[in-house]
Amino acid sequence: MRLDKYLKVSRIIKRRTVAKDASDAGVVFINGKEAKASTKVKIGDILELHFGEKILRVKVLDLKEHVGKDEAASLYEVIE
Repeated sequence: MRLDKYLKVSRIIKRRTVAKDASDAGVVFINGKEAKASTKVKIGDILELHFGEKILRVKVLDLKEHVGKDEAASLYEVIE
């Protein structure tokens, strides 16, 4: 699954266009490497998002095309 779509489906970022812009701006990393919006996300990957001073690290637990609001948090686990 594409990175921008995963960020939107998991509700880490609310809109896919915002997720694409964040990825292309270089604030999203997969396994320590800068990632673009089209980078493929796999189960077990560690995503790191830099929001100003705050850094959010999550581990990808599942990939689904569509999930409800209640299930979105089950797609990832926050690290730290």
